[in-house]
Amino acid sequence: MAAAEEEVVKKSHVVKKRKSVGRYWNENEDKIRYGKQGAVADEKPRNPAKRRKKFHKKSISGKQDAFPGPAPIPAASLQKYTRKGKTNQKINEDHTKLKEAIARSDEASEMAEKQAARFDLLLPEEAGFIEGDEDEDTCTISQQDIADAVDISSGTKHFDLDLSQFGPYRLDYNKTGRHLLLGGKRGHLACIDWQSKQLMCEINVMETITDVRWLHTETMFAVAQKKWLYIYDSNGIELHCIRKFNDVLRMQFLPYHFLLATASATGFLQYLDVSVGKEVAAISTKAGRLDVMCQNPNNAIIHLGHPNGTVTLWSPSQKEALVKMLCHHGGLRSVAVDKTGTYMVTSGMDKKLKVFDVRTFRPINSYFLPAGASCLSLSQRGLLSAATGDVVQVYKDVWSSQVVKPYLAHRVQAAAWGLQFCPFEDVLGIGHGKGFTSMLVPGAGEPNFDALDSNPYRNAKQRQEWEVKALLEKLQPELISLDPTQLGKVDLATFQQRHQDRVQALGFDPLAREKFVPRNKKKGRSSAGNLERRKKKVADIDLRDLIVQSMEDKKKIAEERKAKETKMGVFASHKSALDRFK
Repeated sequence: MAAAEEEVVKKSHVVKKRKSVGRYWNENEDKIRYGKQGAVADEKPRNPAKRRKKFHKKSISGKQDAFPGPAPIPAASLQKYTRKGKTNQKINEDHTKLKEAIARSDEASEMAEKQAARFDLLLPEEAGFIEGDEDEDTCTISQQDIADAVDISSGTKHFDLDLSQFGPYRLDYNKTGRHLLLGGKRGHLACIDWQSKQLMCEINVMETITDVRWLHTETMFAVAQKKWLYIYDSNGIELHCIRKFNDVLRMQFLPYHFLLATASATGFLQYLDVSVGKEVAAISTKAGRLDVMCQNPNNAIIHLGHPNGTVTLWSPSQKEALVKMLCHHGGLRSVAVDKTGTYMVTSGMDKKLKVFDVRTFRPINSYFLPAGASCLSLSQRGLLSAATGDVVQVYKDVWSSQVVKPYLAHRVQAAAWGLQFCPFEDVLGIGHGKGFTSMLVPGAGEPNFDALDSNPYRNAKQRQEWEVKALLEKLQPELISLDPTQLGKVDLATFQQRHQDRVQALGFDPLAREKFVPRNKKKGRSSAGNLERRKKKVADIDLRDLIVQSMEDKKKIAEERKAKETKMGVFASHKSALDRFK
C-alpha cells in the first residue's frame, strides 16, 4: 500500500514539473534554474527573437532591394501641386541662421508638394467629358439624351422649375454646392436643398429683388431689395435690415474674409463684415450705375464693369481703382474670373467675347457672338457658359486655343437672367423668365472636394465646428491686394520710414545719427539679456544727441549760477540758520 502511494506521488510530481514553462524550483539546490528539467546551466538562455532577427539578416544579405529609393512621382502631378520655387535671393554669408531657415522652408515646401502629388493617386473620382463620334458634334446632344445615358442619381440632377409668375430669377449656389437660392424679380424668394429636392423656405418679400447671395453658411443669405439690403435665415425670418446699403444691384461674398461686397445704382462699392455687422469701406467709384460685378477667387479683388467699356479692379483698403482696363468699345454686360485668378472673360455691347490674362492685363483670344452674351460663368474645371437670349452655350478651353464651336448648347423657355456652375457637380444652374433650369454639363465640376474646407455631406455639428474655425482664421480686409504673395515679404521702405518717424518724434534729426549694426553671433541663439542690452544700445544711440545737448544745457546753467553767486560773494554751502540776524 505504501509503495503504491509513493508511486502516485512521483507521477504527480512529474506532471507538475512538465507543466512549468522554462523555470522551476529545484528541490536539491536552493536556486532557480532555467530551461528544461535536468538542465545544469544557471544563466538565462539567449532571446529567441534576437536569434530569429539575426538569422533573417543573414538570409537576405545577398539579395538586392526590389524597390530602391522612393517611388517615382509623375511630373504632371508634381507640377499640379507646385506653389513656390526655391529662394534665389542672394544672402550675406554672415547670416547663417537666415540661410538655414530658408533652406528648411524650401525643403518643407518641396516635401509637401511631393506628398500631395503622391496622394493624388488616392483621389476617388475623375473628371470626364462627352466625346462624340467622328461626324457628331457634342453641341447637338440634347439634355434628355444625356440624362438617359447617365446613371439614375445623375439623371435626376436635370430638372426644370416652372415659376413663370414672379420671374425672371437670379440664383446662387452655396460653397458646398448642396443648397440653391432663388430670387425672383417680383419678390419671390426660395432656398432649396436641390439634390434631395427639399424646400427649406419660401416667402414673398413684396418688393423688387435685384440679387441674392449666400453668406458663409447655408443658414443665412443676403437679398438686395428695392431700397435696402436684408439678411434672412434659412427659415425665411428677417434678421437684419441694413439701411446704409441702399439701391444695391449686385453682390459678391468673400468667404475667407467674411465680407459682403455690394455695388449700387449710385456708383458706390461697399463692404460689409458679416461676422460683426460693421461696414468696412464705402468707395465712390465715380463711374455711374454698377450692374456688372464679379470677384477674383484667388486674391479677393472685386472686378467691376462700366458702360464706357472699362473694367476696374478694387480693394477695400484703397479709395482708387487698382487697375483700369479698356476691354470693349461698348458697355460691359458681364465679367467672370476663373478660380486660379489667371484668366478673365468679358462680354460687351460690341457682341464680342474676350479672354484676358490677369497677370499681364492683355487679351489672349477674342470671339464674335452674333447676339452677344448677357451672362457669363466659369466652372471649376475651366468651362465657360455664355447666355445669348434664351440659348445657353458652354465652351471648352477658351484660353488655350481658338474655339470654333461650343461644347454643349441648350435652349431654355425664356431669356436667361442668371448663370452659375454648381461647385463639385457637373451642373449648370440657369435662371430665366419662366423659372429655373438645371443643365447637365459633364466635366464641369471638380470631382474631389476638400472635406476640411467644403464638405457637401457635413452634418449640423460639423458645420458648427467649421464655422468656429473659419471665424478664428478670418483674414483682415487690409490684406486684400493684387499680389497675394506680398504678405510673406518685408516692406523695407515702410520699415525704415517708420523708424525715422519714431526717431523724429524724439526731437532730433535721424540723418545725423550713425547706423547701428548688431554683432553677428556665430553660435547659439540670443539670450533675453542680450536682446535687452541690444535694444538699450539702439535706444541710447538714437537719443545720444538729445542726451549730450541736455547735459551741455545743465552744465551751462550750473556755470551761470556759480558765476552769479561768486559775484555776490555769497555761497549757498556757507549759509546757516543764524545768517538772517546779520
